[in-house]
Amino acid sequence: MSESARALTLTALHPLPEVLPGSDLAALLATALEAAQLRLANPDVLVVAQKVVSKAEGRYVELASVTPGARALELAAVTGKDARLVELVLGESTEVLRARRDVLIVRHRTGLVMANAGIDRSNLAPGAGERVLLLPQDPDASAQALRTALAARLGIACGLIISDSFGRPWRRGVVNVAIGAAGVPSLLDRRGEPDRAGRRLEVTEVALADALAAAAGLLMGEADEGTPAVLIQGARRAGAELPARALLRPLAEDLFR
Repeated sequence: MSESARALTLTALHPLPEVLPGSDLAALLATALEAAQLRLANPDVLVVAQKVVSKAEGRYVELASVTPGARALELAAVTGKDARLVELVLGESTEVLRARRDVLIVRHRTGLVMANAGIDRSNLAPGAGERVLLLPQDPDASAQALRTALAARLGIACGLIISDSFGRPWRRGVVNVAIGAAGVPSLLDRRGEPDRAGRRLEVTEVALADALAAAAGLLMGEADEGTPAVLIQGARRAGAELPARALLRPLAEDLFR
């Protein structure tokens, strides 16, 4: 292979046991890496599904413990959703952007624009009943903590991305994006660099963390695949490290409100 040739290798880590509140996720991931005979290198990026991070952090809520208020009852009538779930969505959000039958789009307290504030009940442990799972309290902090714990175990501080599946305006289907990141230049500013014709790029910023999360999503899947972690080897990580929140567009630049 020539020096200019490049390759990107993605490897799903499995099996990973059911993650429970208080589980040592770094230990589980380290064991899975060892079972796959994979050794981390500094340029590598480990993408971990939000769901297992939230499970380990105990971000469960019992719907039976939730009493919906007037606004939740109003939105539940519009959307057809469980009013208790809507109450939790409102508690995790700063703004309701759209409410239609079966649709509730909000601005999460972290700034993410998403359906149901990222709250769901898919792929929870058997017998979970009416429990639902919230996003991590601070996804970037969770990514940093997991990266630090893995580095302590393995002696290598790789990049760490926490991913979740998002719908997109004007396009059907979901794709994985980065909601938390550590040790990764989540947003690469290419403005001012020349293109092949020597013209200077004026607006190009690359959502590197989102691109890596989307690639990992091809192996993670959305149903019963049971592969919540993917190791990416060969990704370029040159650039200043930025958390995933750097990907959020400021409200002043939101042209669609």
